[in-house]
Amino acid sequence: MQFSVYQESHIGGRKVNQDRMGYSFTRDALLLVLADGMGGHLRGEVAATIAMQTISTLFQQQAMPYVKKPERFLEEAFMAAHQEIHRYKAMHNLPETPRTTVVACLIQHNIAVWAHCGDSRLYWMRGGQVLARTRDHSHVENLIAKGLVSASERATHPDRNKLYNCLGATSLPKVELSRRASMLPGDVMLLCSDGLWSVLDDEDLAHRLATQTVVRAVPDMLQTAVAIGGATGDNATALAIMWQGGTVADGAPTTAVGMSSMISTEMLPEDQVNTTISRAVQAEARGPAAAADVFDDDEIERAIAEIRGAIEKSSQHLPRKTDP
Repeated sequence: MQFSVYQESHIGGRKVNQDRMGYSFTRDALLLVLADGMGGHLRGEVAATIAMQTISTLFQQQAMPYVKKPERFLEEAFMAAHQEIHRYKAMHNLPETPRTTVVACLIQHNIAVWAHCGDSRLYWMRGGQVLARTRDHSHVENLIAKGLVSASERATHPDRNKLYNCLGATSLPKVELSRRASMLPGDVMLLCSDGLWSVLDDEDLAHRLATQTVVRAVPDMLQTAVAIGGATGDNATALAIMWQGGTVADGAPTTAVGMSSMISTEMLPEDQVNTTISRAVQAEARGPAAAADVFDDDEIERAIAEIRGAIEKSSQHLPRKTDP
């Protein structure tokens, strides 16, 4: 399995960066995750962090070296993250539950499956064309689907930020799953928050990723989005891979945040999992503006430790690699 990868996040004009992103991989499976904490609710950055950690932890438990039932894994991982966010709210006696959008993609054996809740997006691109993208769980997207609003109003409609689906809400999230997609060498998967896609249209994103490597395209797109957003701009985050599919001679895995990585997993042991999904890596990815994130890191770390403990205790109820 070979792919190149680049991830980066900008705080934009906000005081706190509530976006989180990262990837995990084994010899035969790759997990991409991006979450955008909802700023209209208390501690959205905590909800995003909990979602990332929960989904990553379950991947590390089940990808040995690949996930047997990818659709079921994504759905149950999202539900587990939702429950952990509610457990965090109860443990800390919060007046309301933190909330986050999330999008995740699982690629193994040249087949991709993705899931999302909310308006964090995934784009599957080939040759400068968007083959598929997630449909936002928003009021305005429903209006567009019904023909009541023009698609050109998507980024400017007054209801564009009204979501009806996320993790952490009082009702259970509806996890929307994709069909299985056959990946070819050169295909690009882009996960991004609305701080990017609401500023640059789909054709612009596809063109940039078709004419530049991910290491050049992603930072250029983010810098453009942040410049356009200005002092009131949203957090802007993107995680992109270019799929290669085959193997290279040396087989040496490398990873970097804020830099492009060409990763080959052929020589990895079956039980090894590499991941960038950690608090320290995410803070580094956010850059100097991360100092504006005033939330207590110790509290987040305690929540992460609690998540891991709870998942380990309940792992007997989750699908195993030996499931039929």
